[in-house]
Amino acid sequence: MIRRAKAVWRGTGRAGNGHLSSDSGVLADTPYSYKTRFENEKGTNPEELIAAAHAGCFTMALAFQLQAAGYTPTELSTEAAVSLDAEGQSFRISRSALILRASVPNLDGAKFSELASAAEKTCPVSKVLNAQITLDAKLESPK
Repeated sequence: MIRRAKAVWRGTGRAGNGHLSSDSGVLADTPYSYKTRFENEKGTNPEELIAAAHAGCFTMALAFQLQAAGYTPTELSTEAAVSLDAEGQSFRISRSALILRASVPNLDGAKFSELASAAEKTCPVSKVLNAQITLDAKLESPK
């Protein structure tokens, strides 16, 4: 399986701008620029997209882990915070912090931690990131 996205950029790094598109159409000429990356202008940036990919991948991996163990979650909510840090004359993604809040009936905390940890290790996005990955997983009461 291959998934594709395309970036088009015009101009210099600071003054230029570009847009991102994906085969699914979810990204369709979505703007990105220096200002969307470093100054909060409307649009997206690579780190935001990696955070979304990591949160989505991990959450789905956990749903599969839970299913295999015989549990059905009421809700799994994951936020990923990706850190972009200066490194010499360039930058690097140094961390992806996953914050999970889950509601899973009849699941104890120890088993939950085991399954969440397994999901973090087996999520394909976790595997591809060359960054420190942290996980803050909490089991909440079912709604």
